[in-house]
Amino acid sequence: MGHLLVVESWVGAMSRLLPRAIHEGGHEFTFLTRDLHHYLRSTPNGARPGSDGAPHPLLSARNIVTAETNDTAELPSLAERLHEVFGFDGVVSACDYYLPGTARIAARLGLPAPDPVAVEAACRKDLTRMRLAEAGVPGPRFALCREREQTRAAAREIGYPVVVKPVDLCAGMLVRKVHDDAEAAHAHRASVDFPVNARGQERVPVVLVEEFLTGPEVSVETVTFDGHTHVVGVTDKSLGGAPWFVETGHMFPAAVDPDLARAAADTAVRAVEALGLDHVVAHTEIKLTPDGPRVVEVNPRPAGNRITELVRHVTGVDLVAACVDVALGRRPDLAERPTGMRSAAIGLLLPNERDLPAGGEGTLVGIDGADAVRHRPDVVELTLTEPGRAVRAATSNNDYLGHVMTADTEGGAARESAEWLLSRLRPRYADPTVVSG
Repeated sequence: MGHLLVVESWVGAMSRLLPRAIHEGGHEFTFLTRDLHHYLRSTPNGARPGSDGAPHPLLSARNIVTAETNDTAELPSLAERLHEVFGFDGVVSACDYYLPGTARIAARLGLPAPDPVAVEAACRKDLTRMRLAEAGVPGPRFALCREREQTRAAAREIGYPVVVKPVDLCAGMLVRKVHDDAEAAHAHRASVDFPVNARGQERVPVVLVEEFLTGPEVSVETVTFDGHTHVVGVTDKSLGGAPWFVETGHMFPAAVDPDLARAAADTAVRAVEALGLDHVVAHTEIKLTPDGPRVVEVNPRPAGNRITELVRHVTGVDLVAACVDVALGRRPDLAERPTGMRSAAIGLLLPNERDLPAGGEGTLVGIDGADAVRHRPDVVELTLTEPGRAVRAATSNNDYLGHVMTADTEGGAARESAEWLLSRLRPRYADPTVVSG
């Protein structure tokens, strides 16, 4: 049995999936956080704390320690003192903003971990672009810009439309497609006027201007251990919310030509190797352009939006458990097992701007159609936000109102089913000014 130090977590699915994988593996964990109430206030998918009748899985920790996890200089020393008392066998995080710090802690304690420099390069989109370009891994043309006029000039040189994005935010925050100088200036200003991230960490005041890539997008799920990268599979993705890039659904395995899937997988492996990542589960996003696969980004952690569950339902491979194993220095079990499922898909429910009250904001009153969807035989999960949440038009992956997950035993029809069921769900809103008045 191993004892893991878990340094922070997302408040969504991983805050439940990671504790589950730790316990199912026969291990235990100590949870280190700067604010435990951050998780208990913001339970997954907007549900009230304890609304499912069970305590939050993070409370199943052997120990809960509160400390300033944003103090990157002091954090390794603090972890070392905790290690002297509790004795850790591995260190892991389920939040992108703490992945580099987690790698530094593990290195300080002499525990299994990816190279902290490699993790930092993967978590910073500007460093990723430079590393991959140096290694000849295909990606979009890009420029790094600190000033607004630099952003406009770079966009003109690359050629509109372009993508403007911050280098150090997650979930698609402030990533947008822009078509002219005015939009480019607005996107630059929006990024630099957001000085700290959701965890209170100071941000890098740099924006990335990238060539807009055309073609379907997929992600490649990999596990790298002892220098070998194993491709678990390729997931496809649907996007919405233009000019934003909001993920609206995924299906595993991807419904793409097998040759394209292999090319995407090969490109992802090259990207992981170019960054120097090892002892890591990675989620690499790839655009299948007419000129071949191009890397969008490399995430040195298991996929979000419950993609790990899609993979598990189809292959029996648990990527979250693999993340626990590599953190403990153990070779993960990546053998596929018959599950009876040929494909699995998730449809992500977004607020429809047309349905919101005048002004584009509302308070969620309820979601019609849930009972009919819930009792369909192909539904694996249905999770919906409870009434009372303030809602606006979606601009990032933080704006979901829930999801429906389906599985198919015959072929690749899970996506079609998930999208149809998603269309049966109809959120209702109240005007917040009327509610408050």
